[in-house]
Amino acid sequence: MIEVVGLGKRFVDAEGRPVQAVHDVSFEVGAGEIVGLLGPNGAGKTTTMRMLATLIAPDEGRASVAGHDVVAAPAEVRRSIGYLSANTGLFGRLTPREVLVYVAALQGCTDGAARAEVLLDRFDIRRFASTPCDRLSTGMKQKVSIARAVVHDPPVLIFDEPTNGLDVLVAQELFAFLEAARERGRCVIYSTHTMGEAERLCDRLVVIHQGRMLACGTLAELRERTGRVRLEDVFLALLEQGPA
Repeated sequence: MIEVVGLGKRFVDAEGRPVQAVHDVSFEVGAGEIVGLLGPNGAGKTTTMRMLATLIAPDEGRASVAGHDVVAAPAEVRRSIGYLSANTGLFGRLTPREVLVYVAALQGCTDGAARAEVLLDRFDIRRFASTPCDRLSTGMKQKVSIARAVVHDPPVLIFDEPTNGLDVLVAQELFAFLEAARERGRCVIYSTHTMGEAERLCDRLVVIHQGRMLACGTLAELRERTGRVRLEDVFLALLEQGPA
């Protein structure tokens, strides 16, 4: 469902110097699989996810999502994904219910109102479903952003730090939702700094540091490679080892 081959992206810093944010990253994610993207701040995780979501174009390599090239067929990619960024915006004057119905309509859903009502309950949004989004707390906005990303039931989910601002109960509901999505054959990329989340959800892990991919494999494979048990220790050992 997702294929990434030699992906690279450069930026220019404030002093005009080139910065290689992502360099030669390659991995695949299949249907019915959750792959975790792990790395320190500034590692290149969000840049990689933004390229997959067609928000920025790669400078090197190629990537396809649901069979569509992210450069040659960006509209088809966008129809196939539910993308949650770390700073997803909402329409401040609209209520959560209106946001979900509107986004469902944009995605071509004919039953957007019914989909919205299901998600209002699923993510505990109903109690503030009629409140304008600009009056919601950070956690409430995050719930609406998650629902907005999945209202059209896309085959591919790209989630960047989805539990930011969520309480424990709603986070558990999100985990259950993603596990059910995996059972239905959905493909999920999940970026997080919380090792417990990654250990619970992810079938495989991709570790990125300073724009380079350090490892890709199951937790069992990464434990064998590093000789460590706890995911946090595995992660730190991979950072120390550097690129393979």
